[in-house]
Amino acid sequence: MSLEEYRKAYRLGRRVYRNSLSHGESPFLPVLEHILQHATIVSQQPLGVVEIPLDLVIGTYYSGRQPTFTHGFLPLMSESSEFAHKWSRLCDAHLSTGIRDPIVAYEFMNKFYVVEGHKRVSVLRHFGAVSVLGSVTRILPSPDDSEESRIYSRFLDFYALTNINYLWFSHPDGFDNLLRFVHPDNPQAAWSEQDRRDFRSFYTTFRRLFEEKSDGKLNLTVGDAMLIYFNIYDYAASKDKTAAVLRPELSRLWQEICNHDMDVSIHLVLKPTDRRALFPMLSSNHLRIAFIHSGTAETSSWVYAHELGRRDLESAFGGQVETICLDGADTDAEAQQALTAAVYDLSDLIFTTSPRLLQASVQAALANPKIAILNCSLNTSHPSIRTYYARMYEGKFLMGAIAGSLTTDDRIGYIADYPIYGITANINAFALGAKLVNPRARVYLEWSKTIHSDYRSRLHSAGISYISDQDMISSGASLPHYVGLYHNSADKLSNLALPLCRWGKLYERIVRSYLDGSWNNDRMGTQAINYWWGMDSDVIDLICSRSLPEDTLRLIELLKQSIRTGAFVPFSGRIRTQSGQILDYQSRAITPQELITMDWLADNVVGSLPAFDQLLPEAQALTRTQGIQKP
Repeated sequence: MSLEEYRKAYRLGRRVYRNSLSHGESPFLPVLEHILQHATIVSQQPLGVVEIPLDLVIGTYYSGRQPTFTHGFLPLMSESSEFAHKWSRLCDAHLSTGIRDPIVAYEFMNKFYVVEGHKRVSVLRHFGAVSVLGSVTRILPSPDDSEESRIYSRFLDFYALTNINYLWFSHPDGFDNLLRFVHPDNPQAAWSEQDRRDFRSFYTTFRRLFEEKSDGKLNLTVGDAMLIYFNIYDYAASKDKTAAVLRPELSRLWQEICNHDMDVSIHLVLKPTDRRALFPMLSSNHLRIAFIHSGTAETSSWVYAHELGRRDLESAFGGQVETICLDGADTDAEAQQALTAAVYDLSDLIFTTSPRLLQASVQAALANPKIAILNCSLNTSHPSIRTYYARMYEGKFLMGAIAGSLTTDDRIGYIADYPIYGITANINAFALGAKLVNPRARVYLEWSKTIHSDYRSRLHSAGISYISDQDMISSGASLPHYVGLYHNSADKLSNLALPLCRWGKLYERIVRSYLDGSWNNDRMGTQAINYWWGMDSDVIDLICSRSLPEDTLRLIELLKQSIRTGAFVPFSGRIRTQSGQILDYQSRAITPQELITMDWLADNVVGSLPAFDQLLPEAQALTRTQGIQKP
């Protein structure tokens, strides 16, 4: 029987040999001796006896063994050779007691090259074994700036914590992201034996289902696909899932995985679509719409603003639209409960009004594809939901111009909250607005969501009196208040300007497009759809105090109308960053994606983006998914 198995392997090896030659490729195993001639080696590191994934055993160390096998360790020696008889005896041993002696191999860039045990590898691969024990020495190359080297460097750090060598990512951040999914509170914790068993169990099932569904047609690694899955389904809740549970979840997520594989971009809709569809929605007679909030209108100015928008939406449509409010969805479990309640309430549309609710929103959308779910966030690539946000930076630019014209010492304070998508554009737009009217203006940046942050006291102690603070006023609050742009003198707080986000106008336009069918006109293949509307859609405005100088009010009105019509763009001309880099937006327009993902600060901003470990826990949670600079 063992000789017959050799004949099968030999015939397949000859076929691979001929096919390789016909395509102008080498049919033989890669030789590490040859590869190392072109590499700078730093050191060698004994790893002891480890379990080696057989699909990572790709070559031989010595060139003398090269003609014996094709790539894949298929034998090339005739069945009458001594080699064939030794291979057959190993086959008998494998089928009776198993091959137990470790091979000897070198690891280079997480690929393994055999020194001793070539036939053992060949036999085990022939019978579909997954791994082999091996005494391994790691050869460490000198790192360089290549993507491959950066990925390998992150792998070495990952291996030191986990002792896992069977996982790979196509991006350097993949290993760190996985560590955060497995141990969110302490990503740098060494994995226990139980951690390794749990992960191996999940990985084995996930890999089988992924390879079954992808059929080798995707460029993503199993690890890449797994990270996409963990962005939606928590690892802790998923690690014990069976194939029966994972298979439908993976099927629902498949379009998103394919989008990542093809690097499908996000479709940004920058203003409402005016074209009506030929066939309006059948549900246009009456709509049930749920609004789900993280927090309440009484405790959050953000929720209060969206609640005003919900009421405006009801007023705009009369009895045609019925809305419900589900608030206090502060945890993942509460968010899932609220979304489940909205689904059972037979909602046609669901608006989740915070980026914190993004993960739960995607889960609900995947499970209920006939319900339209929209989340208030930026730069999200999930095709199963739509997202929306307002171009707040346009209002911030006008506020900066007001502050720059009023300051008497060229110093202005700016208080930001979360370092997430869109926030840096707000800061820089404010700074550029101030610089437009006052070239000497400096903007002193503080963050309200950092640990031990006494941000207002620091600005007050520095004698800075013109300050841009939180954007939205709380329920029951009255002016004067620490909101918008204000002047804080020794004995008086005066509100000067307040950015206005008309969420009701945005909700009305989206719902109207759903009713008249133009909602479908926004769809661009399988792209995720992000609505990002501003002054030209009447979503963003600025309320100014009548106490402002007449000339200042006239200037702001002129700038506002110019932005509204597109005659003026806040980010235009040559902009110098803090690092001294010159960004030329004179010869080309800044793109929406550049605005959303902006990670630099203008040269007249004094301050920096906070590090992840400086943030409060609530800010860290949001930054993991929406952060400009993720941990």
